[in-house]
Amino acid sequence: MMKTIDDLTVDGLRVLLRADLNVPLDGGRVTDDGRIRASLPTLTELTARGARVIVCAHLGRPGGKPDPKYSLAPVAARLGELLGQPVELAADTTGPAAHAAVAALRPGGVIMLENLRFNAAETSKDDVQRGLFADQLADLADRYVSDGFGAVHRRHASVYDVALRLPHAAGYLVKAEVDALSRLTANIRRPYVVALGGAKVADKFDAFGSLIATADRILVGGAMAFPFLVARGDKVGTSLLEASQVAAAADLMKRAAPGQIELPSDLVVTTGPGNSGTVVPADAIPSDQMALDIGPRTAMRFAAALFPAQTVFWNGPMGMFEREPYAGGTLAVARALLDGEAFTVVGGGDTGAAIRALGFDEDTFGYVSTGGGASLEFIRGEELPGLVALEQ
Repeated sequence: MMKTIDDLTVDGLRVLLRADLNVPLDGGRVTDDGRIRASLPTLTELTARGARVIVCAHLGRPGGKPDPKYSLAPVAARLGELLGQPVELAADTTGPAAHAAVAALRPGGVIMLENLRFNAAETSKDDVQRGLFADQLADLADRYVSDGFGAVHRRHASVYDVALRLPHAAGYLVKAEVDALSRLTANIRRPYVVALGGAKVADKFDAFGSLIATADRILVGGAMAFPFLVARGDKVGTSLLEASQVAAAADLMKRAAPGQIELPSDLVVTTGPGNSGTVVPADAIPSDQMALDIGPRTAMRFAAALFPAQTVFWNGPMGMFEREPYAGGTLAVARALLDGEAFTVVGGGDTGAAIRALGFDEDTFGYVSTGGGASLEFIRGEELPGLVALEQ
């Protein structure tokens, strides 16, 4: 059984908190702090109980060596602003700077270690190398708390191995993610409608098979739609197409019940993201243009399918929401969810970023997941190493 921090003694102790703070940056500025905010309930509880909190996290893919471009310094600064107290960033992860920062920590204080992925052993597939790094991390603390759900599907040192070395528990974010996602896998209130979009297609195709087995309807937009359109014989012009997924799309359409998978009937196309768009039928994309959003008829049809649903899983925006001419489909889906009465899980970092960027209060949705790939693997029924470790 997975314990939470409510079951863990932390007063005056050093607590290593694994968070998911992999946020987008622009010139050293955090452009979307959703994941940082999601870590606050656990952090504030630990500090209120007198823990000496050592936050560890990753940012990007620096390739196992220090790279200033991937420093967590902007993240530590933003976390300090949100917490209302300074958050010192140690100049290393397990070296002299980290040990000095931990030694200076007072009860209720917070420090952050530098990017875990500056150390190749963090993500190593070699159990010995990964274990040695986990030993170094564990040496900094008395307790371990896992609160980075977006990383629990990785068998990484800070996610899996450290939990086996220290008394451990799940943070409030991990507990909330598990509770919310479990409602998409058992005792589902129906109708259950899934809306899939976004540009990261391959990860979603891995989960699509299990969604066919559980969902009543699957609405497909964004770049997710293009392999399906090509599989049925349409041309997609210069749209973002993962050609390797066309065969998988064809197989999924064969396996699905009639009408279970719904594709766009119209799309907003353009010669480039900076240009104006026009609406065309989904089977009539000009060869020199790309589709950047679902069209208005599709948006209305998707909204009509979502409104009466009792359970909804939305993973991926319907178009390039960052540019106003191509945000209509994503806006329509979000509004339909707010107008309806379904329990809604908004999954994936891009989807959460989209609703925040479009001005929606994420607290008005059922649950906004930080999980991304971890959410999809959970729904697929995969064993997630970070959760397995917490149950030990």
